[in-house]
Amino acid sequence: MELNLHPLSTKCCVSGREFAEGDRVVCYLVREADGLTGRRDLLESEDANWPKPAEVFCRWVISYKPRRGEENADRALKMTAENLFVTLADPLNPPNEANTPLLQFLALMLERKRILKPRGVTPDGARNIYEHARSHQMHEIPVGNLDAEFFVKIQGQLDVLVGAPKKRQGETKQTEVTVESTESSVRPSQTVKP
Repeated sequence: MELNLHPLSTKCCVSGREFAEGDRVVCYLVREADGLTGRRDLLESEDANWPKPAEVFCRWVISYKPRRGEENADRALKMTAENLFVTLADPLNPPNEANTPLLQFLALMLERKRILKPRGVTPDGARNIYEHARSHQMHEIPVGNLDAEFFVKIQGQLDVLVGAPKKRQGETKQTEVTVESTESSVRPSQTVKP
């Protein structure tokens, strides 16, 4: 799954200061007032000064590196589900409750593709442990109830990242979500109507 993201800005959206190499930059994916998806990049030191919009889909922190002239800008806009998972689950990123459902979904999807290997749960039983197959890095993701309600909730975040399905002419607004799960009370291929 490829995701189309806006490119990383070169300056802070709060202070207007240009980012310097090594600056810690907080990145947000948000819903704009016009309903479209937007990205806001700001210095970590300015995070408290930024008025958060009503809908924040996910947040992560990176160390800024200026783009080199020979880099393909279009390629930088493409992000795979694996890259997004590794970015959001990075231990250097502070835990963010808004990211948790997306991380749980990505972990489930990447486990099915064998990109992540389940390695049990933490001693307190609160987090699942996954090993990234290529890097062998361990990630702890909060345990969640992957029921029909979870998939309805996560659908909004996925629509933002990969685009909502286009409606055919005359189609009603009712949406159906097909849920496949072996770890919850939802039967495989049960159809849920929100």
